[in-house]
Amino acid sequence: MNEMDFYLESIQQLPAIVERGPAEKENITRTFNEFVDLAHLYESAIEVVKTYLGILDSEFSIKYQRNPIHDIKSRLKSAESIINKLAKKGVPLTPENARKNLLDIAGIRVTCYYISDIYVLAEMLSHRDDFIVIKQKDYIKEPKPSGYRSYHMIINVPVYLAAQKRYAPVEIQIRTIAMDFWASLEHQLRYKTSAAITPEISNELRECAERIAETDIRMQKIYMDINGMD
Repeated sequence: MNEMDFYLESIQQLPAIVERGPAEKENITRTFNEFVDLAHLYESAIEVVKTYLGILDSEFSIKYQRNPIHDIKSRLKSAESIINKLAKKGVPLTPENARKNLLDIAGIRVTCYYISDIYVLAEMLSHRDDFIVIKQKDYIKEPKPSGYRSYHMIINVPVYLAAQKRYAPVEIQIRTIAMDFWASLEHQLRYKTSAAITPEISNELRECAERIAETDIRMQKIYMDINGMD
């Protein structure tokens, strides 16, 4: 028995399902298989983007003797999160509704060294012929009220399966190491602690974000001065 058969058999033995008729069980089996296929599609779309970013990083290393990308992380939204989001939107729980209504099932976070690297990568992703940009938001030039900075993109990515080509949206966040440092700690403080975040603490966090942003700009200037760039 493979892993998928194991999970399917386990689901069919749940008390809420075991007493249902054959038609209902068949529908549950079909829906389960469709969600497995959907997860594979999104995982494949993530790999397409990560591979392309890796190629760009290698090309920069060869041409300019440096890598613009420090780190790449990816995630696939959990089944629980997908269910909760669809429920909030008031739409039936189906793979097709998940595909049509949720643009953040697949996510990639790219950490760069300098601010200029962010815009180079964003331009490369935007101009690739078979990528379709759905949405872009620049939280670097226009930070969120909290102080959060990052460049967000949602791109429809082609995945060449055995029988057909399908598209899947991938949410991409591009930020510097400094931006990621602040965002990670802010998330930890705001959502991973039981204590309330007061307005005073929010102001402190925003001030920290501004200081870190200033350091980011100074580091960019130092890099440009060293390399004789205007």
